[in-house]
Amino acid sequence: MLRLIPTLAAILVLCGFSIVSSPAVAQDNPPIQVTSGIEYQFLERWDVDRLNQILKVDTPKFAGIPVSYSPASNAVRLYRVTYLSVIPEHGNTPIVATGLIAIPETADKEFPIVSYQHGTVYGKKEVPSFPEQSPETELMIAQFAGQGYILIGPDYFGLGSSDQPDSYLVKGSHQQATVDMLTASQSVLDHLDLRGNQLFLAGWSQGGFVTMAALERLESSGVPVQATATASAPIDIFVALNGVLNFPRKNDAPWLTTIVILSSFSFENYYRVPGLARSVINDEYYEVSRKAYERQPFNPADVPTDVHKLVRAEYFDPQFFAASAYGRLLQEAQAYRWVIKTPVRNYYGGSDEAVSVGLGQLAMTYQHAIGAGNQSVEAISTGSTTHRGTFATAVPLWKNWFDTLSK
Repeated sequence: MLRLIPTLAAILVLCGFSIVSSPAVAQDNPPIQVTSGIEYQFLERWDVDRLNQILKVDTPKFAGIPVSYSPASNAVRLYRVTYLSVIPEHGNTPIVATGLIAIPETADKEFPIVSYQHGTVYGKKEVPSFPEQSPETELMIAQFAGQGYILIGPDYFGLGSSDQPDSYLVKGSHQQATVDMLTASQSVLDHLDLRGNQLFLAGWSQGGFVTMAALERLESSGVPVQATATASAPIDIFVALNGVLNFPRKNDAPWLTTIVILSSFSFENYYRVPGLARSVINDEYYEVSRKAYERQPFNPADVPTDVHKLVRAEYFDPQFFAASAYGRLLQEAQAYRWVIKTPVRNYYGGSDEAVSVGLGQLAMTYQHAIGAGNQSVEAISTGSTTHRGTFATAVPLWKNWFDTLSK
């Protein structure tokens, strides 16, 4: 049976925290309490036809390219998990967080588990625990849970049903949310008399960074991970934003300015650096940026796609950027500089408008540079694919690889 790191539920309950349920779901399917800090609610059942619709129609439309997926073989039952966690950047302040468990509807009692970490989203509920609002989660459900894997998906702090600010690219909080979701999920599976026999990690885009950060935490805690796979993973955020600011590419996505917005505000909130976002963002765009971060109503057309309009001029000096409070925090947002033991495959696209080829290969390059070379990490091209295309192409490759290891 898969066993993970113990939760801090007992401590959180002593602090006076209680679980908050989604009223709409609770009316139809009341939450089931597993422990004083963990509960789950049945959301809905997705049958094989719906799963194959996702694989054959919805995902190719989302990705903009045709991709061949192996068809679903079983229906899936979806559950929202609500659990207690802590914010490590705030001295382990208690927090309520949410996530998804997708369980194959089969007679089996034991399954391999995939923990999927989602990419950047702009809607608070475009996350795994609201799967109908998350096309990437739908694909993972159809491709993995629809073929005999339990799929787990954490919502990051500040997203889903959480009432905290968005923890965008805050490494410690991302690790905490992911690991505590795994622990909470184990309790739910125990309650359902189900077991996990192997743990796999996977993530796309921001979720690729979170996945590698979670692997670092799990390895340091002695939790075995069978394999880890990412797509378009910006595993060094300082490298990524240095490229946007000082070494732009012709194909850089116009929405990359939102990375600056979300990260500057989240760092201000989670690392408690008052005025950080204002020190980065030009005055005329500060208010609309704040509304975007806080998920308040705003006109997306008011957010500049030209990074020179959004960001103060001094940040285009690489030395100033590196020495700034923002730059120093970004330099800590990396997830590859340890000796990785788990087999890792980082997939990258040659036409990815968000993650450069060099960034996609960075973990492998670093690990191979250690003496004779640590061969645990491999970077694999998905061809001339875009950001979404890299994800859509990588998912069936993840599945094939995980299948060989799970057998």
